Amino acid sequence: MPRFVSLFILLVCLAPRIVQAHVEGRHDQPVPWTFNVYFENDLFGETDQNYTNGLRFSWVSPDTNTLADEPLYPHWLQALNQKLRFFNRINADLEHNVVLSLGQLMYTPSSTERYDVVENERPYAGYLYGGIAYHTRSDEQLDIVELNIGIVGPDAFAHETQDFIHDLRGFEKYNGWDNQLRNELGLQLIYEHKEKVFRGHVIGTISHDFIAHGGVSLGNVATSINVGGEYRIGWQLPDDFGTSAVRTGGDNSTPGRHDYRRLSPNGLFHSLHAFFSMDGRLVARDIFLDGNTFRDSHSVDKESAVADFSLGLSFITGRWKVSYAQVFRTREFKQQPHHHKYGSLSLSYSF
Repeated sequence: MPRFVSLFILLVCLAPRIVQAHVEGRHDQPVPWTFNVYFENDLFGETDQNYTNGLRFSWVSPDTNTLADEPLYPHWLQALNQKLRFFNRINADLEHNVVLSLGQLMYTPSSTERYDVVENERPYAGYLYGGIAYHTRSDEQLDIVELNIGIVGPDAFAHETQDFIHDLRGFEKYNGWDNQLRNELGLQLIYEHKEKVFRGHVIGTISHDFIAHGGVSLGNVATSINVGGEYRIGWQLPDDFGTSAVRTGGDNSTPGRHDYRRLSPNGLFHSLHAFFSMDGRLVARDIFLDGNTFRDSHSVDKESAVADFSLGLSFITGRWKVSYAQVFRTREFKQQPHHHKYGSLSLSYSF
């Protein structure tokens, strides 16, 4: 953790200089910063319950190898840059990025009017967190190590956020927020590996690919393993690792070295593709269903296996990437009467 904090401070101090950095031997193509906004809400699925809202902002640094000649770049950080390569050990031509993120998640039962605990429905819960991640990337693979630290409970301000939005939209407010999970420090360590399994041409500039992923999450917020993949087909597919989402390990939209957003940053590039993705999880712990770790709280009997299925469109113009997906999630707890659905919107800008 001290190493990640030191790297964060270093990036902030050197930000004005990194923006102008270029990677040697790559035809002076600029190494981009990428800023992402993710928004998920079940109003897109015409409901207002369960996983009801997710918001996350993230900021992806340029390749940290461009800092190697900086006098403030310590030796241990150079060594760390070379060791954190995971499945890419034999590939010397790697990029390394640091990702900073800030997010809020919100969960509610379906009953809006009741003030008491609704025993057979999921607990009220909010989660406010910040994260730092380290990406190691080649043309075909991406490895992510991420640490999130946050607060579950009233200090996550999910109640206030929902009331504010419902006031703006004229929606009925939920009455049971006094029963939400209690304040608890949330820790989550994530590792995820993504790999481009294939890419091929269909006709003309229409191509398709498949990106597989698998990972593990440890911590009192969530302990699970996951596996899945994303199939894409469309016009001028981008050189990235798929469609972003609010979930941890979801920063996939940073352009790779063969992406037109890097090769021609001042040009006008367009891309349009459809995608279908799936993520399956075996869940050992989910604080939003199991309740507080060290205090008595409302809880429900969770399902040990959960899956998300997403279908959507993604559009790129210039340095912007906009994606929207409709997500279908299987039941997360025994008493849940049916699956849940919500919309996922992401906006990415590389500069």
